[in-house]
Amino acid sequence: MTFPPPAASFDNLSARYGSRYKWLVLLVVGMGSVAGVLSTSSFNVAVPTLTRYFGLGQDQVQWAMTGFMAAMTVAMLPASWLLDRLGFRRVFLSALTVLAVTSVAGSLSPNFACVVAARIIQGAAAGILQPMGVLVVMRLFPIPSQGKASGVLSFSIVLAPAVAPALGGMLLDLFGWQAIFLLNLPFCLLAGVSGLYLLPLPREIVRKRFDWIGVGLLTLATLALIESVVSLQQRGLFSPWTLAQLALALAATAFFIRHAGRKKAAIISLGLFRHRAFAMGSLVSFAYGFGLYASTYLIPVFLQNALDFSATAAGLALIPAGIALALTIPLAGRTADRHSPQWITAAGLTLFGLSFLLFALLGGLISYPQLIGVTVLGRVGLGLILPALSLATLRHLEAHHLAQSSVVISYVRQLGGVLGIAIAAVFVEWREAVYGRVAPGVFSAYSQAFLLLTAVFVLALIAACMMKAPAKQAADER
Repeated sequence: MTFPPPAASFDNLSARYGSRYKWLVLLVVGMGSVAGVLSTSSFNVAVPTLTRYFGLGQDQVQWAMTGFMAAMTVAMLPASWLLDRLGFRRVFLSALTVLAVTSVAGSLSPNFACVVAARIIQGAAAGILQPMGVLVVMRLFPIPSQGKASGVLSFSIVLAPAVAPALGGMLLDLFGWQAIFLLNLPFCLLAGVSGLYLLPLPREIVRKRFDWIGVGLLTLATLALIESVVSLQQRGLFSPWTLAQLALALAATAFFIRHAGRKKAAIISLGLFRHRAFAMGSLVSFAYGFGLYASTYLIPVFLQNALDFSATAAGLALIPAGIALALTIPLAGRTADRHSPQWITAAGLTLFGLSFLLFALLGGLISYPQLIGVTVLGRVGLGLILPALSLATLRHLEAHHLAQSSVVISYVRQLGGVLGIAIAAVFVEWREAVYGRVAPGVFSAYSQAFLLLTAVFVLALIAACMMKAPAKQAADER
């Protein structure tokens, strides 16, 4: 057998592996998604160490996360075009290679500027990988088993953030922050080698012009919005720079809406948002991403900076929640095949939001058993959300809309995540400046940050309850 093996067509691979082939493809793509998500969440536990190592403030170090998330979000925009133009196999393997090479380079960074640069390139590669899993589920699996498949895929999106703080904390204490960059390499290697054997040649290549104007406008809007949030801490809400960035973000968004309304092959078709389930699902995905990534950033920092946990202890405290998540996701996927994905999503949002409310109410008085219980409650809610949310949002769309719609859902989720991390870091820094960085002031600062996340999930719950299309629209879509 030669290495790498010659690529085969989808029909040949399906004949060779039979009914299990779609599960093998999902496993390969899931491992690639794990590599990308680990690059996101494992770095959060290193924030206190990086502030001390480079002598920077928390609001500066958070650019290592925010830069990653911004690049990840922007890189999703051309993913649909790349898949049509180059094919699934080539895009997937290329993104994995870039992610692996940049991870090694990041671990060798001599200064914080190089750390941020490596994180940005990592983020771009991870952003291209993210929409691919949902696309596999919706294209390869029949409707009766899409919930189960989505539940399996969810391990790559939500289990990794749950266990990454534990793994990252141990690596950090043993080998330093440089080791955090290398956590994803085993998954890059496994996904890459498996993909060489199992991912098929493209059935057809679609040669269409790239929407440079649309991508440029959305990129400008995204970066300006992020900069406006960061500028809140550095310059204040009413500073000329902050207001200018907000105005630029709004103007770029308005110009994109005008552009997309006129262009037939826009990078994001506005027609997708005429489907009520998709429009409301996009809002839920944004709020879900906001809360997920903000909490993944906030909880480890809270445990270390406010409760004086070591990096290892902070990670170990979250292991029971990771186990609860692992047990919940498969059950949620199977349940979504039998019951309304909309209401399963609503139940998950309720539990996840309740966990933040409990963090806010207990604050620095939280005991170790209570800490375990609250994080487990939140991860159970998290496990309910993602399999059901994807199905509730995308199941009723036509096949030719799936590539772009999965990209849009991933994009808005990551945009929410970018803003979630930035706002959480800036908000805590602001409240610590008011209350102080020692007890009891630091507890008040974090309690208010968790209360902010609670409010975000209340809004997400309202949008989830509005996802079901009116009877007339549902009939038209059928």
